[in-house]
Amino acid sequence: MRHKKYRLHLSTWAIPALYAATAIAAGLAFPRFESRIFPGLVHPASVSVAIALYSSIASGMLALTGIVFAFTFLMVQFSATNYSPRLVLWVARDPVISHALGIFTATFLYALSALGAVARNGSETVPFISAYVVVGLVVASVAMFIALVHRITLLRVNHMLIFTGDQGRKVIATIYPSLKSEVTAVGMDDFRALPRTQTLIHHGRPHSVQAVDAAALVNLAKASGGIIEMVVAVGDTIVELMPVFHIFGGREPIDERKLREGVDFGEERTFEQDPKYAIRLLVDTAIKALSPAINDPTTAVQALDQIEDLLLRLGQRHLEIGRYRDSDDKLRLVIPFPTWDDLVRLAFDEICWYGATSAQVMRRMNALIADLTRAVPEERRATLAYWGARLKTAIARSFADDEERLDASMEDRQGFGVARQHSPT
Repeated sequence: MRHKKYRLHLSTWAIPALYAATAIAAGLAFPRFESRIFPGLVHPASVSVAIALYSSIASGMLALTGIVFAFTFLMVQFSATNYSPRLVLWVARDPVISHALGIFTATFLYALSALGAVARNGSETVPFISAYVVVGLVVASVAMFIALVHRITLLRVNHMLIFTGDQGRKVIATIYPSLKSEVTAVGMDDFRALPRTQTLIHHGRPHSVQAVDAAALVNLAKASGGIIEMVVAVGDTIVELMPVFHIFGGREPIDERKLREGVDFGEERTFEQDPKYAIRLLVDTAIKALSPAINDPTTAVQALDQIEDLLLRLGQRHLEIGRYRDSDDKLRLVIPFPTWDDLVRLAFDEICWYGATSAQVMRRMNALIADLTRAVPEERRATLAYWGARLKTAIARSFADDEERLDASMEDRQGFGVARQHSPT
């Protein structure tokens, strides 16, 4: 796994700021450049027309920017009621929004700067390049406005489910090797029998573990002659006085600063090395849709479509990846990763509880368990059999009528679509 710093919050403001700074610099430099290099290159429009045009563009862009982005963030917040609020920041940090704000701001600032260049020093001419740069920025603003409107239309819940599923598919493909690939057997070295020589404690406000640079930590462990055990997992929130690392059998202490640099801490969870996070957000969306305030089991079924795809992919991967060895095949780093049981429980537990009274959700979950059972290796089917029995118990508890229980026990990928059979559980 490679370490990757997340700087989404920085780029959100850096992009518009870069546009603004460039627009001001260009607005001040272009007219002077034209007057010195191309003194005879002037626009045919009169000064009064250019002043009116630049003034209209500047004032219009300022008003448009305020109105458009007020409605944009209102739509983002309103749409977020249909899915997990933890997705709102990912939507708000969309590059299209940042670039649209940058283009709008640049058009406004450049028009103001170019306005000051008109009739400078009593000249009765309009700078040629500046005039067409203003027109070009207006055209670019219209294009970005269209792109922004299109992006806002993608805030519907089904698209956000697909987006979340895509993030999960990326991390699964990145960190988990396929069952078809040859993987070195993971030894169960009893490293805890070694003396614990060092512990790294967290001090400060709570942070989320976003990513781990396994290669760097392996090198640190090898240099010290010990084994690093990471106590927290990717996605965990660490608080004051919580241990982050234990070092066993080290000949000499490891620089704590270098240890901390091996982990990326941030204010929120990210998708980068956290396959649970995508499932967590899909489950959040499903159980919100099943709440009495929304009562939308079809959205829960759509979330289960994405959850099934992620579990199918995880079921075809080596999940025991938390032990890292150096070039001499010695264990150097241990990181906790979720097991198959952990992932299935995360995917099923809350949806099974909150959706127990929905025949549509129960039918979809029956089909999901049946499909997973046929697809995953034999050693992972016991977990699915357990959840099949839990599903049967939930149906028996929630439906008093025998016919209703029978109906809810059908396997149906659409919830209410083309039923296959009664669930074997």
